[in-house]
Amino acid sequence: MPQATRNDADGAGHEPVVRLAIIGEYNPAFPPHKAVDATVVQVAAARGIDVRAEWISTAVIAAESPARLAGYHAIGISPGSPYKSLDGALAAIRYAREQDVPLLGTCGGFQHVVLEFARNVMGLEGAEHEETAPDASVLVVTALSCSPAGQTMPVTIDGASRVAGWYGTTRIAERYYCNYGLNPEHEVEIEDAGLRIVGWDDGGEARIVDIPSHPFYIGALFVPHPPDDPSTPHPLVAALIEAGRLAPR
Repeated sequence: MPQATRNDADGAGHEPVVRLAIIGEYNPAFPPHKAVDATVVQVAAARGIDVRAEWISTAVIAAESPARLAGYHAIGISPGSPYKSLDGALAAIRYAREQDVPLLGTCGGFQHVVLEFARNVMGLEGAEHEETAPDASVLVVTALSCSPAGQTMPVTIDGASRVAGWYGTTRIAERYYCNYGLNPEHEVEIEDAGLRIVGWDDGGEARIVDIPSHPFYIGALFVPHPPDDPSTPHPLVAALIEAGRLAPR
């Protein structure tokens, strides 16, 4: 992707570089991936931060282990599932969760944040995604009751959440590309285990999840897009990059 950099950001006394790993199978012609690139570039320019983003295939993570991610200050789990390696995607997510690395999973990334949490925090070893294992007995990610794919739709945010603070409002509109989300049958047990639902569509289905005790650990079922005004970049991506800027080095 295009690198959003400032020439002076690496020198002594300047803002630190933010190294961002974006996990997924990069396709520059795929609209959600174009949106990811454009949003990161816009945030970096608006905030004057040197962001060095690298797309990394899930297959690479599976082959090299999540230790491949050491040295990155923030991690994005991209749209575009099914991924080449389910194990690679889940390993990257688990690494970010356990190592306190800021993480934002969008679209398919949201779905796999839920799946990783169900398997490795809740102990649901048989937890599966309906798209890839439709006959599984424990489906924590299932087809949405009404597909939002291709639409821009409203989301209501919990006013007490940090997500509402980043947006500065409890009512937003975001664009979707997916047909799967958190199975409502597992909402209560997932929240009881610590993955909070902090955003809903108008039908009450989960759209944003968060682990509040983590420095930054967000799943959003939509795909952030760069706003028309470049001086006001997307608040969720801006918050991720800011968390990466403040991450330990």
